[in-house]
Amino acid sequence: MTAAAVTRRNNAALRVEANKGNDGSAAADGDNGRWSPATKREDDGAKDDVWVAVDESAVSGATAGGSDGGRPMLYRTYKVKGRILHPYRFFILLRLIAIVAFFLWRIRHKNSGWLWTMSMAGDVWFGVSWLLNQLPRMNPIKRVPDLAALADQQHSSTGELPGVDVFITTVDPIDEPVLYTVNSILSILATDYPVDRYACYLSDDGGTLVHYEAMVEVAKFAELWVPFCRKHCVEPRAPENYFAMKTQAYKGGVPGELMSDHRRVRREYEEFKVRIDSLFSTIRQRSDAFNAKHAGENATWMADGTHWPGTWLEPAENHRRGEHAGIVQIILNHPSCKPRLGLAASVDNPVDFSGVDVRLPMLVYISREKRPGYNHQKKAGAMNVMLRVSALLSNAPFVINFDCDHYINNSQAFRASMCFMLDGRSYGGENTAFVQFPQRFDDVDLTDRYANHNRVMFDGTMLSLNGHQGPTYLGTGTMFRRVALYGVEPPSFGAPASQIKAMDKANKFGTSTSFVATMLDTASNQERSITPPVTVDESVAGELFALTACAYEDGTSWGRDVGWVYDIATEDVVTGFRMHRQGWRSVYTSTEPAAFRGMAPINLTERLYQILRWSVGSLEVFFSHSNALLAGRRLRPLQRLAYLHMSTYPIFTVLILAYNLFPLIWLFSDKFYIQRPFGPYFICLVTIIAMIHVIGMFEVRWSGITLLDWCRSEQFYMIGSTGVYPTAVLYMVVKLVTGKSIPLRLTSKQTTASSGDKFADLYAVRWVPLLIPTILVLAVNVGAVGVAVGKAAVYGRLTVLGMLFNVWILVLLYPFALGIMGHWGKRPAVLFVVLVMAVAAVALMYVAFRALYYPAEWSVVAASLGKTASLTGTSE
Repeated sequence: MTAAAVTRRNNAALRVEANKGNDGSAAADGDNGRWSPATKREDDGAKDDVWVAVDESAVSGATAGGSDGGRPMLYRTYKVKGRILHPYRFFILLRLIAIVAFFLWRIRHKNSGWLWTMSMAGDVWFGVSWLLNQLPRMNPIKRVPDLAALADQQHSSTGELPGVDVFITTVDPIDEPVLYTVNSILSILATDYPVDRYACYLSDDGGTLVHYEAMVEVAKFAELWVPFCRKHCVEPRAPENYFAMKTQAYKGGVPGELMSDHRRVRREYEEFKVRIDSLFSTIRQRSDAFNAKHAGENATWMADGTHWPGTWLEPAENHRRGEHAGIVQIILNHPSCKPRLGLAASVDNPVDFSGVDVRLPMLVYISREKRPGYNHQKKAGAMNVMLRVSALLSNAPFVINFDCDHYINNSQAFRASMCFMLDGRSYGGENTAFVQFPQRFDDVDLTDRYANHNRVMFDGTMLSLNGHQGPTYLGTGTMFRRVALYGVEPPSFGAPASQIKAMDKANKFGTSTSFVATMLDTASNQERSITPPVTVDESVAGELFALTACAYEDGTSWGRDVGWVYDIATEDVVTGFRMHRQGWRSVYTSTEPAAFRGMAPINLTERLYQILRWSVGSLEVFFSHSNALLAGRRLRPLQRLAYLHMSTYPIFTVLILAYNLFPLIWLFSDKFYIQRPFGPYFICLVTIIAMIHVIGMFEVRWSGITLLDWCRSEQFYMIGSTGVYPTAVLYMVVKLVTGKSIPLRLTSKQTTASSGDKFADLYAVRWVPLLIPTILVLAVNVGAVGVAVGKAAVYGRLTVLGMLFNVWILVLLYPFALGIMGHWGKRPAVLFVVLVMAVAAVALMYVAFRALYYPAEWSVVAASLGKTASLTGTSE
């Protein structure tokens, strides 16, 4: 740690003490008070013997403290130590050489027949897939935000933190329970970021009054919840998750008041939840009462006695699901720039908020126009509408988006993102398009049966891509630079303002002159605060209505070169790809505690549907103009390979399904071999497979994941390869042939936690055709093991090598087998008993079959067994 870094940390700590009052509480200074969490230096990269800091003291264009006028370095970079990295790379090279030698050996010992040709093609296919996946993983890099340096910069003459617009998307209050959405928004309203420098936008793509009135309730409860969080430094700042915690280290300044404040706020939150849960019935009762007073009407009524312009409870003309006008409602106006301190405790106000800033950030409800006959482009279309509307209302230079079931778990997360966006390095900072955080989940069982944590992806692949052009965009928990979303190239290829001035704005961005004007403001100053709020008069309301209209994007570049990309199920990956193709960089980082957390699809069927949507989207990327092979020179070679693997991996799994459906054919015929001579072939195959597991152990070491995480990843890759990925390939074939897309259902979240069983959905079986291929593979391999046992009973010899493959497949499909057992899956021992009984049944059927249809062969076997028995009796 350099002397300048130590000085920065000490100065920041002194500022914290200076901001505290006599009672130890922090004064409200417009930045929500306390800086103590921010100024604690996180040495995530140095806490073990895996990572080592990169010497960046000689980096041009940046200084340790920025005292010379240059912009400071706001994050630290770590690489894997050589004693781990060099052997890791050596084994990758060794396995590559072994694969090439294996192919050459097979060609020199070519066998005739279709089976050899098919297996050779499969092995080449698998080798190419492994290479595409492995080469980009050879340079893992960890980047850690330096919040102390950011605090130093914020309090220096370089200025304040820039503005941020926060986007949340939701569709259905049933599949995506409203309680998740309100907790997400409450955590955002209470985050530790200057309250006048960010705004929160909710996009309700269903247009339901339930979501709007839930936001009104959120605004009321936030008046209590947000000051409570600031006063006591609450973490996490989603009330449902905070109150579920049993213990937590206290970081606030008034511990003596915590218990009484906690009881009061928790009581208010329970009442708040009751109001949220009763919204469906409240709106129904209110609407029935109003309709009874207005004969012939069957509308849905708002609390102020007017018709709801969105979707009605009972479908009607212009108010059906997917058919309603656009809505923009400002629920909380933009706060003033000066702190507003709360009131002292009194009879009417039992919680003492004196000395606490009680301002709330801007909160806006949006529901875009929906009309029959339009392709509304699902989440990507909703995000683009929010991008346009927010440009008129706040126009923050940075944008962060969340799914409705994700909440802020670390109140410093926005500041951590800014460490990368504002960094002074010439190759970072202004050339960074987005910062990606990992996805962490709360509702996953201890064994992570369905690999929801996906740690191999988040802590392995993403760290590897950090060493190249940066990670891919993963859909949620991502901070963007707004001009990058506008399709502008990075500053290294020209000033953003100049680029926008040179564009054909009407054809590219649409006809709204107000929106185009905001683009120029953003491009000219990408580190300013949010725009002072406009008065929503008739002209502004008309502009907002036009920006949410279905037809606004007709004839423009929205959905291709501007905003989130359309016509692909994984709009996140392809949007990030477009930015990387233009030359932008991205950053992957994680904080402790995790920046954001969410809800996982705990049910097996929902998890498979989620994977299906991802894999279909990946194939759509490959068969589109976003194919990595067609990208320009700005996309780095290894980054190109990474995108190529992400868009083709479902294709490589088709032959895995074919292999798994062969119950190792030598179990049925001793003369049927994939490769002769079989002995050397088997040894080479086992060696190559073992080497990939050795490489995997190195990845476990430097990524910090557990062996269980790695095993679950292997298991769920096999589960996907036997059912989901081949289904995605079939889907893509149908789309390419017919030109029509098959609708993909959205993933439903857990809704049964309130029943008392936290993991009730884990044991729920939802039978769908998607399960059939994997069930077939499971049955075929159980049958193969049973036949092998039957052969051993008849002929007295066990085909060990044949059974080894089948048993390994059963081990990999173990989570799937538990999933389809339903509530019996609570007892894994039951699965073992069922498998043993199934194998025994197949063995008995095989023996009976041989005795019935091959009596001559059976008589020879029986005579042999009788002779053995007589010899045994004589010896006794």
